[in-house]
Amino acid sequence: MLIGIVVASAAMMFTGCRSSKPDNNRDKGGTTVSVKRENAELSRKFGFSVTRDDNTALYSELATWLGVPYKYAGNDRRGVDCSGLVCQVYLKVYNKKLQRNSAKIYEQNCREIARKKLREGDLVFFATGKDKRRISHVGIYLKDDRFIHASSSKGVVVSSLDNPYFVRTYIASGRVE
Repeated sequence: MLIGIVVASAAMMFTGCRSSKPDNNRDKGGTTVSVKRENAELSRKFGFSVTRDDNTALYSELATWLGVPYKYAGNDRRGVDCSGLVCQVYLKVYNKKLQRNSAKIYEQNCREIARKKLREGDLVFFATGKDKRRISHVGIYLKDDRFIHASSSKGVVVSSLDNPYFVRTYIASGRVE
């Protein structure tokens, strides 16, 4: 009887040392394989590297909008305009309700920031209409001088701030408060 208790105690001692099974889904850096796979897929969709240091919730949501056709006053994946895209993404990712017009978003929801201080999720504003001083277009900054927006000719796409058209029409950058 005493031998049985000693054997049972020893078995519990040796098997109870480890609190959980090893996570074989982690790489040497501690990142799960599924996160690496998701980031690789996002990188492929956006055409630049999306890493674990990036706002993957933002990129994941934006990936669902890529290719959605442009529709004036549109607000869903059947068709969307620039401010509709920004409003929907901000509501889903940041739980923030914004004005429904690009100029009003800038005036009422943002504080102006220098272009060189842009971070992912900040907004970029353009004057693409007849009045070259009036904000008429908005996009969401990603990284590496790229932003996503609803183009009236191409739908939801990623563009470069260095594109001559956007250099010419750029007005301001803003951070939503």
